[in-house]
Amino acid sequence: MAKKLKKAIKKFSPVPSLTKLKPEKELVKKTKIRVVGIGGGAGNIVSEIAQKIKKASFVVANTDIKALKTTSRKAIRFQFGQNLTHGLGTGMNPELGEMAAQTEKEKIKKILENQDLLILVACLGGGTASGATPIFAKISRNLGNLTLGIFTLPFKFEGGKKMGIALSALEKLRPRVNAFLVIPNERIFQIIDKKTPLKVALSAINKMLSESLEGLIEMIYEPGLINIDFADLKTILEGQGKLSYLNTVKVQKKEGVAKEAVEKVLNNPLYPYSIRGSKGVLLNIAGERDLELSQVSQISKTISELAHPKAKIIFGISQNKKYSNIIQTTLLATGCQIKIFPKKPKKIKKKKKIITNIPPVKKKSPKEKKFPTGQAKKVKKVKKRQVKIEIPQKNKAEAKNQPPAETEKIRKNALQLRKEVEVAEQELLEKEKAWETPAFLRRQKLS
Repeated sequence: MAKKLKKAIKKFSPVPSLTKLKPEKELVKKTKIRVVGIGGGAGNIVSEIAQKIKKASFVVANTDIKALKTTSRKAIRFQFGQNLTHGLGTGMNPELGEMAAQTEKEKIKKILENQDLLILVACLGGGTASGATPIFAKISRNLGNLTLGIFTLPFKFEGGKKMGIALSALEKLRPRVNAFLVIPNERIFQIIDKKTPLKVALSAINKMLSESLEGLIEMIYEPGLINIDFADLKTILEGQGKLSYLNTVKVQKKEGVAKEAVEKVLNNPLYPYSIRGSKGVLLNIAGERDLELSQVSQISKTISELAHPKAKIIFGISQNKKYSNIIQTTLLATGCQIKIFPKKPKKIKKKKKIITNIPPVKKKSPKEKKFPTGQAKKVKKVKKRQVKIEIPQKNKAEAKNQPPAETEKIRKNALQLRKEVEVAEQELLEKEKAWETPAFLRRQKLS
């Protein structure tokens, strides 16, 4: 009777048995992260990082088939530009590297598609990396991937031309990525001796990069007490061409551990800039369950004070047994305010001379003509001649008896002068006629 009753209840009960309930499928999309190294130097970096990081996929891209064969098998090998380079490098020719990537756009698209976060690694200065990386970055942005660039600059001893190629490529890359890190190879001398072998020196850079990337990927994938996920990363990386700073440090627990963690995470010797004035901060502090609030507060407060007052700051805490006796701090800051590009020379504009002591302008007489050239014709001032007219006296006797006649200075017009001249000439002619008569005749006539 009891068994029949149980069957009846099961048959008509609207609530299904708990044992038959199946767990729902996870609705949270798994974040896909791919790291792509372009060129020979980046191929070595990615090969070393691929050995340590498991939650991301790796690709090594190059035109040089021999260089590709030396890379890690954990990374996908992608050769491009075969028709142009015939399996060789580009010989420090960025134009050839760009053409090689342009001819393989569809293949590059297949490698970069369906990724949430794409991390491009390139050692700028060489032909393949400097020419092809901007093409990879452009395709990634067009696909809608969140794109982060990690770029190194050449050593000083490699020459000014190589540095010029690197900076030119960096200018092209800046608008094609959401954010980018810049690590000059010369900064390696801040942490190692100059006598250190080149391979060991470069490996030190690779080690620091792999630790930083590992910390970033763990922060996204692993759940925490205060969780950080891909949406938070997207918020911080939104935009384009943001100069960024990424660093992960591990510090042994001891007195003053928080102070040491802050100093180390803020002072990575590989970066020629700091996080001061940054517009976005993603900070995660990881430790064991006994992680103290005071330690967390000291680290987060110091970092937030260095950022811009209006910066977006996202903070997370992770607790795990694997952080036994250590505190791990991962910091990603974007929008750093320090300029790394050389200042372009400003064009000097010639200033117009302003003449203050301008002589007064003379008023032109109506007689002066105006010329189209603006140059006034020189007008000679004609002095008025004063004509002296002497009135002849009747005879010498009268001249003796009378006081000497004063010559009058008369200003007359041309007609008057002409008449007076004619009169004077007539008088002279008459005198001349009188002088021509012989003396004896004049006496006779006078008597």
